[in-house]
Amino acid sequence: MPQFSNNPKWDERYASEDFFYGTKPNDFLVEAATPLSRGRTLCLAEGEGRNSVWLAKQGFDVYSVDLSDIGVAKTLQFAASQGVTVNAQVGDLADFAIESHSFDLIVSIFAHTPSALRRSLHQRVVNGLRPGGTFILEAYRPDQIPLGTGGPNDPDMLLTADILRTELTGLVFDHLIEINRNVVEGAGHSGVAAVVQAIAHRIPGKPN
Repeated sequence: MPQFSNNPKWDERYASEDFFYGTKPNDFLVEAATPLSRGRTLCLAEGEGRNSVWLAKQGFDVYSVDLSDIGVAKTLQFAASQGVTVNAQVGDLADFAIESHSFDLIVSIFAHTPSALRRSLHQRVVNGLRPGGTFILEAYRPDQIPLGTGGPNDPDMLLTADILRTELTGLVFDHLIEINRNVVEGAGHSGVAAVVQAIAHRIPGKPN
């Protein structure tokens, strides 16, 4: 199963010189990551690099993965223009291997995938965090579809707090909330949005 139903769609979106979701980081990520220790970090479905580059500028050791060759190329170019390094690679989240206990922080910002793929990915996320490591996620809820301000139109790809509680077994939630908030991120996200936000961590000293 592919990460997204139509990879050429993402290549087309990222082909412009402009950044489809802008160059500024997601503001929830900024709020959630700022207090954290600067460790080894993985950004999932990172697109054109807006979040990974910001994290690298804050001193995190950043790795990223995205299905789009064009998105990854723009991430590398953007990082270089900002004087930082992002270890960006092309990869499919359907089979992307996350080494066990290898990351202090894993980030998923609007990284929507079909539910069967997502369940597998979330298991890899939990296993990939070091004890004490943090997972930060923001995603659209099913209530987002009628709002039409971004995200997929397939309810199977959307998330709720209850789904996250089920799929992230092994993590302790520090923050888990469903809210409507204004999300303005380039042309791709543009207005009031129905989102779920999560910050969760692996219990220190208890690796799986």
